[in-house]
Amino acid sequence: MNSRRALPQTIAVCSECDWVMRVPPRAPGEAAQCVRCGHHVAPPAQADHQRPLAWALAALIMLALVFAFDFLSFSTRGVTHTMSFLDAAGAMAGHDYPSLGLLLLCTTVALPGLYLLAVVFLCLQAIRGSAGNATRLLARQLRPLEPWMMADVFIVGVLVSLIKIVTLADIAIGPSFAVFCVYAVLLLRCFTLVDWPSLWRDLAPDAVEPTSLQPGRTGASQGAVVCRGCDMPFRPREGERCPRCGRRSVAHAADRLQLTWALLVTAVILYIPANIYPIMSTTSLGSTDPQTIIGGVLHLVHTGSWPIAAVIFIASIVVPISKIIALAWLCLAARHGYHHDSRVQMRLYRITEKIGRWSMIDVFVVAVLVALVRAGALMAIEPGPAALCFAAVVIITMVAALTFDTRRLWGETFETETP
Repeated sequence: MNSRRALPQTIAVCSECDWVMRVPPRAPGEAAQCVRCGHHVAPPAQADHQRPLAWALAALIMLALVFAFDFLSFSTRGVTHTMSFLDAAGAMAGHDYPSLGLLLLCTTVALPGLYLLAVVFLCLQAIRGSAGNATRLLARQLRPLEPWMMADVFIVGVLVSLIKIVTLADIAIGPSFAVFCVYAVLLLRCFTLVDWPSLWRDLAPDAVEPTSLQPGRTGASQGAVVCRGCDMPFRPREGERCPRCGRRSVAHAADRLQLTWALLVTAVILYIPANIYPIMSTTSLGSTDPQTIIGGVLHLVHTGSWPIAAVIFIASIVVPISKIIALAWLCLAARHGYHHDSRVQMRLYRITEKIGRWSMIDVFVVAVLVALVRAGALMAIEPGPAALCFAAVVIITMVAALTFDTRRLWGETFETETP
């Protein structure tokens, strides 16, 4: 099958506002946006599947090299310690926090590695024109993984860690860190190059999209839904699955606001111990100094590291609180029909969804420092219980944003508002 063929005009249903629209053929590099809410209905088109395949292979090569060299080294008063990338996860597990070590591995190398391998496999299958049900099942699992890949966040966490201890010891950056930075860039580029509409048409060429949907109305008014796995619109019957990828349909009547509220309340409860208990403890010459999140910010301010203090304050204090407040307001707006400006509400939701993952910086800082600063009684850093609570807050708020049904923000404007 030739994936370079010209694609016909298609009917699409926006997954964020439920608007039905015609998507014209896209030239290479052209993307398609919803005329109503601005959501990217289709990413930039690719002439073929060779480019994402090449970038995915390059990212996999860099990922393999990350484990071949030293990551960072720490030296103070004649004591030297060198850490590899895996030491960061191992150190958290060694201090009775295996869940944090597993979280670090999954978000930085395990999930991205599986994602890249899957992209390579799917591109090859699409090029060859041979894809079975198992291949389609794999394809529909990939896009939900993208928000959970945090290699770029980990890089910022490493840089913050180095600045926090650069005045206490000599730090050397190993080749593995440079390779990891290249890997993170290649991974992000791979995300932008996968043309999912074209890929799905090559993986499932026999799937028939509905042609009777009328543009300029909502899918709900026409008995249609959009598949959350492959973005294909279809008219479901009770219990029916998507005819292209096999994912179970999500009914318009399903009310997920209660689930979002429950997750937000859980995040608020966990955020209290995350700020009360120490996130890490520093031992220097036999003296132990526990440090909370806000205490770490104040310490950086006192040492003159204002930019890093601002980064930690925004990522660990401002972003979690702002995200909880924003999602709570959106839930209220969806429940009580505050739809005076749905586009502004959608913009707020997208910002909230995108920035949430950056709160993980503080958790990564703790992981790196625990693995790097290991000089016995001279100096050592141990994780505190707040690290686990704060990581849970970040994860739960991310899940809360993903469970929020953005279609509810449009309310009655489903039928009265025109693009």
